[in-house]
Amino acid sequence: MTESSPNLAHRSASRRIKAATRRIRELTSIAYALASTSHPYMAHIIPMRRCNLSCTYCNEFDDFSNPVPTPEMLRRIDDLARLGTSVITISGGEPLLNLELEQIIARIRHHGRIAGMITNGYLLMPDRIASLNRAGLDHMQISIDNVQPDEVSKKSLKVLDKKLQMLAQYADFHVNINSVVGGGIKHPQDALTIARRALELGFTSTIGIIHDGDGQLKPLGEEERRIYYEVKALGKRGYSRFNHFQEAIVHGKPNEWRCRAGARYLYVCENGLVHYCSQQRGWPGTPLSQYSRQDVKREFLTEKSCAPNCTISCVHQVSYIDHWRAPQTSKVFPGLPPEPVQDKELAHIQLS
Repeated sequence: MTESSPNLAHRSASRRIKAATRRIRELTSIAYALASTSHPYMAHIIPMRRCNLSCTYCNEFDDFSNPVPTPEMLRRIDDLARLGTSVITISGGEPLLNLELEQIIARIRHHGRIAGMITNGYLLMPDRIASLNRAGLDHMQISIDNVQPDEVSKKSLKVLDKKLQMLAQYADFHVNINSVVGGGIKHPQDALTIARRALELGFTSTIGIIHDGDGQLKPLGEEERRIYYEVKALGKRGYSRFNHFQEAIVHGKPNEWRCRAGARYLYVCENGLVHYCSQQRGWPGTPLSQYSRQDVKREFLTEKSCAPNCTISCVHQVSYIDHWRAPQTSKVFPGLPPEPVQDKELAHIQLS
């Protein structure tokens, strides 16, 4: 059954209004970040470590975990709001495996924060997209690794194209399709095909460079570099695409920058612990419920030894807000054995 022309026109107008309102909220959040360094700008939070896929380059999933209980997730969203976090992005694992995900999104929006999600897209259907609309989701990102599925990744355009068409028809939120090069992807030219399809459907397109198992630098080959620049030329530029750091990564060179992980960017794992990023879990490994503005201030001024060869784009982009100020006065060395994470876990939480 297809929608009538009046319904389509109304839907188009509604989408434009929502997009304009979302843009105002985003610009306001950036202005707030420029005015004050005392709060996180973005947090990634994990409600579900389990994933329905097993991409060979990924070290951020398992195949057995239950979701974090929803009441606990809501408390964690409240804690991120307490810290003043502007953007809260749900990641995983695969968050759509959590059947109560919409409650978490609604809680983010209840606090007036920007709600995002990273998903592999496999579980999207029109009714689930509609429920994400109702919950108030602002942004969705789907990474597509190849045109045809292979032993490295099943996140392929062949499998996901119908899901993308559903999003183009039903989603009120912004959709970004991220293609990738590096990390064992066999056909780098697939990234160009994926980017063109994303733009054809009305989405934005970005390209990422897959890091190694420690989130560190892996220089691209000649063909990968060529494809990277072609895809980058296609993509729509926006406030969030502070990706100049990738120029050095493309050529296998380190970056000189001030990583603000633990301050402007937080990674909150399924155990409710705050880490620098997905690749430095265990640092600092502090329970979110105990994380304070003093922790944010300390980490803002702390240099991380892993920063020069880091490829974690979200941390780079968020840190770029403050690249011009506050030289860092202390240093830590992630990668050395941290304190055992299990000693700091929230013992009262039972995953079910």
